[in-house]
Amino acid sequence: MALIDGCQEGKHTPRLVEVKCPSCGEELEVFVKMGGAISETGRIVSDEKCPCGHVIAAGTSLSELEEV
Repeated sequence: MALIDGCQEGKHTPRLVEVKCPSCGEELEVFVKMGGAISETGRIVSDEKCPCGHVIAAGTSLSELEEV
């Protein structure tokens, strides 16, 4: 990400975040687009499916999931 350090568009670039599956607890990597306000948490960019079958839907708030 050093390429976009200091760039205005850098804040709009999705981040890769590890979270725990709410169903089985397995660690998953999800892309998160951070909110505009400081108090606003990020949201999952696309649906992510855990091997156990649970789907974390796009638009889910990062605050609803446990970060690893």
